[in-house]
Parts: sequence; C-alpha cells; structure tokens
Amino acid sequence: MKKILLLLANGFEAYEASVFSDILDWNMVEGDGSTKLVTCGVQKKLICTGHLTVMPELLTSEVDVKEFDALAIPGGYESYGFYKDAYCDEFLSIIQKFSQSGKIIAAICVGALPLGKSGVLCGRQGTTYHLNNGYRQQQLASFGVNVVNQAMVIDGNIITSSSPATALDVSFKLLEMLTSSENCRRIKHLMGF
Repeated sequence: MKKILLLLANGFEAYEASVFSDILDWNMVEGDGSTKLVTCGVQKKLICTGHLTVMPELLTSEVDVKEFDALAIPGGYESYGFYKDAYCDEFLSIIQKFSQSGKIIAAICVGALPLGKSGVLCGRQGTTYHLNNGYRQQQLASFGVNVVNQAMVIDGNIITSSSPATALDVSFKLLEMLTSSENCRRIKHLMGF
C-alpha cells in the first residue's frame, strides 16, 4: 500500500485538493488498490475556498514521514490565509523531511511556494501560478528556484504546476509515479479521460 499525505493549509483550494482524493480513490476502487490518501493540517479545522470546512485526519505535529510514500500539496488563496499555514515552521518541516527522504512531492499552482520557501527547490526547476504579470513566479524565483514557464515541471522527485487547470495532470502524474503508466491509463479511461 502506498500512502500519500495530503498536506492542507487553511484557505486551500478545494478543487486542487479534490483531484488528489478523487483520482487516488478511483485507484483504490477500480485500479490496483494501492493508494491511500491521508489528510493533514496545521489546525484541527480548516476553511477552504467556497467556505467548506475540513477536519484533517492528522495534525502536522502527528506526522511520521516514514509511514508515507508521497506528499501532495494543493495551492490556495492568500485572502483566505493560505500562506499563514503554508509558510509556518511545521508545514515547511514536513516538506523538508519528505524531500530529505527522496519521496515524491506533488504541488499544484501556488502549492509550489511553500516548497520554495522550505528550500527543497533551491537550485532546481519548478513553476507556479503564471498569471497576474508572473508575480507568483517571481516569488518562487526569489527562493532560488529556476522558474520554467511550463504547465507542469518535474525535477527529480518534485512535481510543480502553473495553475488550477493543471490539477488533473499533476494528480495523474502522481498516480503514474506511484503505480505504473498502465494503471494510470486504466484509471484515466475509467474516469472518461
């Protein structure tokens, strides 16, 4: 069984989190049955976009990185307080521990910014939200990241992407990296892609 930690900051984007849970759950039910997603947050109750309330299964203080095979991070809205959680020491420490263990890290949109702030992308390639005159890409570059203006960038074990439109692609790539290309194609087909 492959366990994936879905690391959520307050103000995370509901759609970006849902693609991870949906695709990995399809794999559990219709695929090879090997992917279990576990939600995690800095707080016991998180408010995401659309004012949905989410109660994560684990707090960041309870995470044992050795129990997990991959880390997934959706982006979020600054106006909802996303960066307060995403830039806190506990959140960044989890990212660093996953990176030090060489585990897969998949971030959608501005979910790449805490990767940059944690230092795990310093000197590596990555991308993040590309609209609004590239403001978020400039922020990512300020962390020493070689920003590539592509929809999705894979540098070793780290996947980053440029917008919510890439969320499905990132989630399917994560599934492929955790299982196989054949299994990923099967899930895509069953989901109608």
